[in-house]
Amino acid sequence: MSTPFPFTAVVGQDDLRLALLLNAVSPAVGGVLVRGEKGTAKSTAVRALSTLMPDVDVVAGCRFSCDPAAPDPQCPDGPHADTPGSQRDARMVELPVGASEDRLVGALDIERALSEGVKAFEPGLLADAHRGILYVDEVNLLHDHLVDLLLDAAAMGASYVEREGVSVRHAARFLLVGTMNPEEGELRPQLLDRFGLTVEVAASREPEQRVAVVKRRLAYDDDPEGFAGTWADEEADVRARIVAARELLPQVRLGDRALTQIAATCAAFEVDGMRADIVMARTATALAAWAGREDVLAEDVRQAALLALPHRRRRNPFDAPGLDEDKLDETLDEFGPEDEPEPDPDSDPDDDPDGPGGGPDGGGPGGGVPPQDGPHDAPQEAGETQDPQDAPAGDDREDSPEAEEPAAAPAAGGGAREQKPVAAGEPFRTKMLSVPGLGEGAAGRRSRARTEHGRTTGATRPRGALTKLHLAATVQAAAPHQRARGRSGRGLVVRRDDLRQATREGREGNLVLFVVDASGSMAARQRMTAVKGAVLSLLLDAYQRRDKVGLVTFRKSAAEVALPPTSSVDAAASRLESLPTGGRTPLAAGLLKAHDVLRVERLRDPARRPLMVVVTDGRATGGPEPVQLAGRAAGLHAAEGTASVVVDCETGMVRLGLAGELAGRLGGTAVTLDELRADSIAGLVKDVTGTQNTIRRAA
Repeated sequence: MSTPFPFTAVVGQDDLRLALLLNAVSPAVGGVLVRGEKGTAKSTAVRALSTLMPDVDVVAGCRFSCDPAAPDPQCPDGPHADTPGSQRDARMVELPVGASEDRLVGALDIERALSEGVKAFEPGLLADAHRGILYVDEVNLLHDHLVDLLLDAAAMGASYVEREGVSVRHAARFLLVGTMNPEEGELRPQLLDRFGLTVEVAASREPEQRVAVVKRRLAYDDDPEGFAGTWADEEADVRARIVAARELLPQVRLGDRALTQIAATCAAFEVDGMRADIVMARTATALAAWAGREDVLAEDVRQAALLALPHRRRRNPFDAPGLDEDKLDETLDEFGPEDEPEPDPDSDPDDDPDGPGGGPDGGGPGGGVPPQDGPHDAPQEAGETQDPQDAPAGDDREDSPEAEEPAAAPAAGGGAREQKPVAAGEPFRTKMLSVPGLGEGAAGRRSRARTEHGRTTGATRPRGALTKLHLAATVQAAAPHQRARGRSGRGLVVRRDDLRQATREGREGNLVLFVVDASGSMAARQRMTAVKGAVLSLLLDAYQRRDKVGLVTFRKSAAEVALPPTSSVDAAASRLESLPTGGRTPLAAGLLKAHDVLRVERLRDPARRPLMVVVTDGRATGGPEPVQLAGRAAGLHAAEGTASVVVDCETGMVRLGLAGELAGRLGGTAVTLDELRADSIAGLVKDVTGTQNTIRRAA
């Protein structure tokens, strides 16, 4: 077994270390979600925590880690009445993103259950993680059916494996720790709320601290055991402090004043439900125990709010995580105790830089780690460098009327001067979007598809391991052979060839690609505001339904991918907000760029079906023979059968009907600008499915 990187050697990341240690003190806090960019020691810190967890007492030989002091009466390996106990290290079990359901909850031998009546059960990762840590790296990429199983286990503290009336139940209480990069997509609200605490991490911009990170990592890679040995004393101190805090935890008093502050804070930030209040109370109590106090102070409530509320106050994925600390302080002051116990006058706050004041709001590193400039590695001096994040994204003067770029000479359809980017309209709840037919794409919540989870539609012979038994079909296949197989008892004689796999129909995720005309003829602010609002709304819906959404824009003389196919709502909101307009209308370039995007996505994920929404007035004024070229580009999409709809943005008394002609060439349908209203755009996309089926049948 490889030597893990020492927890106390992690440089910086005060909030992360403190949140992990609070869960080690009180697992009832509910786990930690770590959000941040890649390469910020998220996984390193989590894996290092397992070495600090106190040993656990288990029933000898029990595969489900029953506590000998209170064994589970329903344990599949039970009963454990007089079974001796033993000690082992606390486990940290990693759940791979691509794990199967059987690997997570365990596998039940259906063949033996039917023929012998024996519950032959092989425990899964949930059983291994019982009374330990369950770690999910890239938790936002976890498949929906695994998320549902995690939610059930986290809510009930037990895992149930049921197949055709045969069931096994075992305890599954674990510390859930997840890490994620928000750029790769957001987390479902149901699972997000199950994490007690959340922490935002980022790489330090201080050269000295970055030097310390590199030095320690290189030293660890050269000699893991030797490096761990140099931090052994610090590790032992933190481990002992966790044990002491656990022993003190039952004696910590959470007074009415502190409870009032907690309730007032949760109400002030309008968090949903009561879980936030409970988590804050448990976190504040753990903070007091970690600091060696028996009373919860206002500073504990404040730190608990900073850790427990940011991910719960997000009304939708477009809201940035975090809390208004001024508002938090005002609330705590308003409901603060008048006679709060004073800290011990004999103790100097500077002597305990690791206490609840540690982290971004305190004077030292949180989590009980030694000072980062200790004897292990003295940081070397480095020159000052400008933070690339501090550099302006663009020069605002380019968007001002005085600095507008002159447009090309007007042609038919007219060009226009570049306009300043407009804000998107308010996001709205969309109706259901779907792509016609029956797909086989990634599991999602959008269009009909053949999936491993959903309603049963038939049965077939299993090609590999049996995962979903079709009981009726299995019995029907085995029944004619019972006399020949010498059946004499009550049990059914079942052979491998009799087993039938259930075929199921569920929902898949799709790719919704918007192709938006951002030329001068579309520069009217009310148009682009509505278009941006619709795209953002569909992205929000896609986040909830596990879709991908992309955005291609065309203006001046070319087209560009303004939003590559993604599920990241944060990246999408940023890209759309800065989308400019103005110039000629290279419609053909936009359609060809969309064709390239869809071609690449088909190679990456051939099973994910696309839906293309073209938002334009139908004019084509860019490049040689723009109308003919646009027609040929549209024919490429029609030949590949891409489901499409054209939103006609043409206005005025005289209408040329160019968008309708484009829709005909695409093999799709056209709708007017009035149907682009915020409450009808999603319905419009749904309506195209029926038209698409009609066109294909006619062809």
